[in-house]
Amino acid sequence: MDATHLHLVLTHFPIVGILIGIGVLAYAYYVKNEAVTKAALLVFIAMAIITIPVFLTGGEAEESVEHLAGVSEDIMEEHEELAEKAIWMMGLLGLVSLAGFYALLKGLSMAKNIILGVLILSLATFGVFTSVGNLGGQIRHSEIRDGNSSGGERHGEKRGDHDDDDDHDDDDDDDHDD
Repeated sequence: MDATHLHLVLTHFPIVGILIGIGVLAYAYYVKNEAVTKAALLVFIAMAIITIPVFLTGGEAEESVEHLAGVSEDIMEEHEELAEKAIWMMGLLGLVSLAGFYALLKGLSMAKNIILGVLILSLATFGVFTSVGNLGGQIRHSEIRDGNSSGGERHGEKRGDHDDDDDHDDDDDDDHDD
């Protein structure tokens, strides 16, 4: 598997993984279960590790699509710049999660504060990663770009016109049944 394919395959893991980690950590926080808390922290640590090859393969992925028709250079640049911020946030999330895991293992009194910090940081990191992913999708998918909704509106109008015709036909059928 080349770097471009690796980037496209792995790029979804951090987004989904953070969301799963948030859910598990929120549940652990609610039920006050240390084992579940550790599992959530391990999810964040794993996502931080997986994010490294995602980030490192981004440059080659860019090179493989930048010459294709319909690719937005501006969006690709925005994606790259936000991805640089996201990798730092994910690294911080991984390190704070590791510190929280260590604090739980050692029974340190600051563990609860670290875990709360992990939850807050994970929410912020998830927000940034969803923006990175959205921009990444817009690089090749012009139909999801902001300001390019005219195609969808036209499609909706055709569908609406078609639905109106169907309703009219149904009315005619009702008249024949009487």
